[in-house]
Formats: sequence, C-alpha cells, structure tokens
Amino acid sequence: MNKKFDNILDNKWWQEIAVVAFSFTIYTLKNDWMLFSSFTSISMGVFFYFILYMHAQFNRFLLLPILFKTRRPVSYILLTLFGVFVFSIVLYEITMLDMFSNCRLYQNSHQRSYVYQLASVLGTLVCILSPIIVFKFYRIHRKQTDETLLFNQMQLNSLKGQLNPHFLFNTFNTLYGISLEFPDRTPDLIMKVSQLMRYQLESNNKQCVSLEDELEFINSYVQLEKERVGYRCDITYDCKIDNENAYKVSPMLLIAFIENSFKHGTCAIEKCFVRIIVTVENGLLHLHVVNSIPTKKTDVVSTKIGLKNTIERLNLIYGKDYKLNIQDNKNTYIVDLKLQLKKFGE
Repeated sequence: MNKKFDNILDNKWWQEIAVVAFSFTIYTLKNDWMLFSSFTSISMGVFFYFILYMHAQFNRFLLLPILFKTRRPVSYILLTLFGVFVFSIVLYEITMLDMFSNCRLYQNSHQRSYVYQLASVLGTLVCILSPIIVFKFYRIHRKQTDETLLFNQMQLNSLKGQLNPHFLFNTFNTLYGISLEFPDRTPDLIMKVSQLMRYQLESNNKQCVSLEDELEFINSYVQLEKERVGYRCDITYDCKIDNENAYKVSPMLLIAFIENSFKHGTCAIEKCFVRIIVTVENGLLHLHVVNSIPTKKTDVVSTKIGLKNTIERLNLIYGKDYKLNIQDNKNTYIVDLKLQLKKFGE
C-alpha cells in the first residue's frame, strides 16, 4: 500500500491531476457551483477555470524559472503582478459580454467587479502553484535522497570489498603463526578458518545479518586467536543480549576492532591480555574492547585500512547515531562503541 502511494506521489501526471482537482474544487465552492442550474452556466464556469488554469501555467513555465534558475525574485514578483493584472482585465471584460446575461454565473454585482476578478486570478494562482511547488521540491528531495542512498551503497560495497581481503590477510597471518608453533593443530584450524571464510562470503552481499550470527563469527575468531596466543595471553570474551534473535547488524562491522586488539596487543612475547565485552540492552549495542600494549613492541604487518574503513562504514550507516571512543593510553588500548540496533522488520 505504501509503495503504491509512493508511486502516485512520484508520478507527475497524478500530481497534476491532484492539483487540478484541488484548485477546481476551491474554484467551484467559491462560485456556488451547486447553484448552477443550466448547462450554459456549467460550461461558462469550466471556461473561466480554464483561463485561470492557463494563467497559472503561464506563471509556472515562464515566470517561475526566473525565480528558481536566474534567482531574480524582484523581477519575478513584478512580472507576476503584471500577469495577474492582465488576466484579471481579460476576465473582467469577458464577464461584460452579452453571453453572461442568460446564465447564473457572475450575476451578483460584486462578482462582476474588477476587484473580484483580480482576487479570483490571484487566489487561483496561489491554489495551483502552491501544491505544484510542493510536489516539485518533493521530487527534488526524493531524487537527492535516492542518489545519496545509491552513492552510500556503492561506498559501502567498496569498503566491504577492501575490508574482506584485509580480514583474509590477518586470518592467514594468524594461521601461519599457529602452524609454526603447533603444526599438529593446523588441519583443525584450517577447518575453522574455512568456516570463517564461508560466513564472510555468504554475508558479503547482505546489507544486514542477525546479531547472533555476527557474534558467533566473532567468537570463532576469538577461539582461533586463543589457539595462537592463549598460552601467554589472558583472553576474555563475554556477550549478553537482552532479546535474542531480534536484532540485525551490518556484517563484518565489529570484527576490525577485535582484530586490532589481537594484532597490536599480542605482538610481543611478554604476558598480555585482551578483553572483549558485548552487551545489548533495549537495542543499544555496547562493544568494549581493551588490550594491553607491550612495553617492547615488535613490527606488525598491517594494511592500515581495517579501522579506517570500519569508521567510514559507521559514518555511512549510522551518521551521527553512534558513539565511538578510542583511548590509546601508555599501557592499554581501549575501544568503546555504542550504536542503536534495528530490529527485524524495521
């Protein structure tokens, strides 16, 4: 139903019909249309409305461009007043013709006056131009909105296309590190990596996935990291959701913060920690990630696009409706993200 209504609003012909119906109704009520008892009176009424409608179209197609395109409001106002003056004289002269002696239209003395015709021309102009201008700006706004959404979607697809190889790069680095120290675990880990890759491929073309699927993906990645550095790193992953299977989230949106904590927090041989806490209350997701910063850092291979792309995706998807606070202290690196999730069906 809403889609059909939107299609009607977007259709110029339906908009024109609505404008004509609205202005014609106002015009007939103003002239006591229901009291017209003869075909001649009705014909004359339609004829007069046609003149008023043509005057509005004259203003619409010849004078309005002066206001909107050349931006000369004074010229537009002067020309509009001149047009109203000319058309009101034409109507006044028509009412003086003998053909109106046999119809009930414009028989009252005040209706035969020039002031009445001037008010009719000006009032009908407002009744016709007002909805036309509203519809015009509606179409412009709708077009700009559609173009913005399309552009944002193209940007998101581009960012996701960059992020996926970035995740693949980091995952294989992790797998390589494990295979050097624990070669007997490599087959099982390859299977886990393949599951991660499968999720990544399946969610790549989706705008949203269930929050549980995304968190399960994060949990699998954390388990993979535990295999690699769990013997020297205190890893905590805690997740609490107030309403399961109710929320959706953009895929691969949170993983960059998790990757970053392991990449830079475990890059030394010394003892370290990574703490990941995810809570959802009333649709508000709170991601809190803390990792230690080694005193003696080793060089970390990094493409430097993970966090940057994720922040850009957050800006495109949520605009200003999210809060991201990153603190880089001497001993710890803290990421605090809050964003309002949407429910399925919204």
